[in-house]
Amino acid sequence: MILRDIIDILDKISPFELQESWDNSGLVVGSLSDEVDSIYISLDADIEVLDQMEKNSLLIVHHPLIFKPLKELNYDLFVPNLLREAIKKDISIVSMHTNFDKTHLNRYVVESVLGFVIQDSEEFICSFEVNMDFDLFVKLVKERLNLAYIKCVKRQEFIKTASIVVGSGSDLLKESKSDCFLTGDIKYHVAKEAYESGVSLIDIRHYESEIYFAQCLQKQLQNFSLNGIIANSKNPFNYI
Repeated sequence: MILRDIIDILDKISPFELQESWDNSGLVVGSLSDEVDSIYISLDADIEVLDQMEKNSLLIVHHPLIFKPLKELNYDLFVPNLLREAIKKDISIVSMHTNFDKTHLNRYVVESVLGFVIQDSEEFICSFEVNMDFDLFVKLVKERLNLAYIKCVKRQEFIKTASIVVGSGSDLLKESKSDCFLTGDIKYHVAKEAYESGVSLIDIRHYESEIYFAQCLQKQLQNFSLNGIIANSKNPFNYI
């Protein structure tokens, strides 16, 4: 297929115009006229992912490889080294970031991974009924997200409703009206604020809560008779 046609399909799945003003979703590397032989999907672009890809392929990632303008192309540095490898292999890169969070990823994690039914969805925040003891809810989240350990703020014994923002969504805590808020990258002062406000928190971490991007997009592409090969990037963290 021609890359332009694939991007048109991606725009139907999750319109790029929905991305935040600071985001860089869309075509990051390549030309709209490029011919694409294979499609790969990953949370991030990294050297392991690029190494396994065939030439003349498209890599669809969640996190944009380029966020800020590059001041130099020093191939010893992260980002330029990946750009060099992609260009050598005629690999195009497209990002579906905040637009896909809004339209699909949060919903997918709630319904297909955690197994709850969404009651309300607005922008990034998806809310759902829980009606479980807090400790049991934490155990369920831990098991279904395959978390080795879990960090939380407990302010209620029983959770009626919860809200989720996958990735890093602490800035949206004040917009949640639920008993419990789930997101990743929760900092100390956010936890302190939640504790004093009587809101429970569960830190579902960044990589672990967004790794389902590839699964989710692969299913969407199948609706358009496109096969996406899952080639997920590695978690940069080790847990000892």
